[in-house]
Amino acid sequence: LTSLLRADNITFVRPAYFIISGFIGIPNMKYYYIFLCFVYLVSVLGNTAVMAVIILDHNLRTPKYIAVFNLAFADLFGSSALVPKVLDIFLFNHHHIIYNDCLTFMFFCYTCLSMQALNLVALAYDRLVAIIFPLHYQVKVTHRFMFSLIATFWLFVITVTLIAVCLLTRLSYCQSVVVNSYFCDHGQIYKLACNDKTPNIVIGRLLPILILWFPLVFILVSYSCIGYALSKVATFQERVKAFKTCTAHLSLVIIYFLPILITFIMSAKIHPNARIINLSLTSVFPPMLNPIIYVLQTQEIKVSVKTLLKIRKKSKITVKKVMIK
Repeated sequence: LTSLLRADNITFVRPAYFIISGFIGIPNMKYYYIFLCFVYLVSVLGNTAVMAVIILDHNLRTPKYIAVFNLAFADLFGSSALVPKVLDIFLFNHHHIIYNDCLTFMFFCYTCLSMQALNLVALAYDRLVAIIFPLHYQVKVTHRFMFSLIATFWLFVITVTLIAVCLLTRLSYCQSVVVNSYFCDHGQIYKLACNDKTPNIVIGRLLPILILWFPLVFILVSYSCIGYALSKVATFQERVKAFKTCTAHLSLVIIYFLPILITFIMSAKIHPNARIINLSLTSVFPPMLNPIIYVLQTQEIKVSVKTLLKIRKKSKITVKKVMIK
């Protein structure tokens, strides 16, 4: 540890590095690292494929699929920020991470994870307007509106995360630098400090409210309104047809929020090692499953994939015929 600032008899101590110790001591973790490699590979391929399909098919360039594209981008970016570094730390025993690198690592991880939750809000709003105000959908949910909404969300999560990270730079670390997590966790790091950490505690409690609970409440209220609107629909078939347009989004919401809720509720009763593994799974699983769900449950994307594959097959056949001639 190096002393960088002395004033009013207070020594400010900034560590040269932190030690990430989250998975140390857990048996058979090499199999989990292999699993993480598989999850990351599927995440990269799946989200890249979804983004490519939306770019290539002009029929998918709608406000809804702008949000889907942004979700795939956030998933891809978030997975690439988290998983390779986690594998480098634990698989290759690089547990020491430089102070500034740790804060940078934290910033990108929290920004992308937060954006995933807020993107689900954008998709919930899209479904809310489409079902409750179908005649006004083209007016209320425009390309400009969706771009503005997503840009606002990005600006919000970047600002909030940057504040949280910058507040850590005022802390003094005069004892342990061992972070009991699988990445540079904001909560675990500020708890190591030995000077006043009240602002960090406040932002640490505010962050989950802003990026988890408010989005979850909005989504739950949206689906309550959707459920009420569907109950007024005349026929059962019309209700089912309308509800099918929400199944992909509902699946994403369950996959993202349910594991987090279970982990937070059961955190006092489960072993710290189990909690670390559960939290790591909640970070890597949604980016892997989101593209699979959208491809399997969204008719437009399935039709688009089939069309693009047919076009590619026809182009190959044409090229072969030209070469033979």
